[in-house]
Amino acid sequence: MDDVQNESLFKAPPMAEQERMVEAILFATADPVSIKELIGRMPHGCNPAEALVYVGKKYDGRGVHLVKIEDAYAFRTAPDLGFLMQKETVEVRKLSRAAIETLAIVAYHQPVTRAEIEAIRGVSVSRGTVDQLIELEWVRFGRRRMTPGRPVTFVVTAGFLDHFGLENARDLPGLKELRSAGLLENRPPPGTGDDDKDEDDNQVEMFEDDA
Repeated sequence: MDDVQNESLFKAPPMAEQERMVEAILFATADPVSIKELIGRMPHGCNPAEALVYVGKKYDGRGVHLVKIEDAYAFRTAPDLGFLMQKETVEVRKLSRAAIETLAIVAYHQPVTRAEIEAIRGVSVSRGTVDQLIELEWVRFGRRRMTPGRPVTFVVTAGFLDHFGLENARDLPGLKELRSAGLLENRPPPGTGDDDKDEDDNQVEMFEDDA
């Protein structure tokens, strides 16, 4: 008798109800939510992973849709409707060319150390440049390398992926796509001209919020 009562106490809600729970949590949370977090917030015995599948299908083709960002999920405006949000939410972040190049190197070569960033750019990287990217929460510290000095590495954050609508770093565009989008210039190699006179000059208005 006790076993029957215990089983009934922990019986999971119907999947339709679990779907509603997941939907409510995601709508109420601005940041992506992981399955582990959903399990912790939903009743015992729920299967949020399965519920997410139904939620994703429900919003397929709608004005908002379910996206996966690393190991978490969130509702985001459909890409083709992003222009509707720009009037209210556009926030221009002015990044120096040095910051843009550093961010690109971290994104495409992560995990990468400061020395490796400098080797790729051909010039030194100021502390302020890295601090700016960390302050924007687009770059964070990764694991230390098991090499002499154990240098710290840098990797892009989930916030960076979310901002640019990427599930993970493997979804970054290739060189051809970057050139066609005008985000990659055919410039002379670093050090051959006045490429880096001042990392704080030549501000570039780029990376606009559209979500």
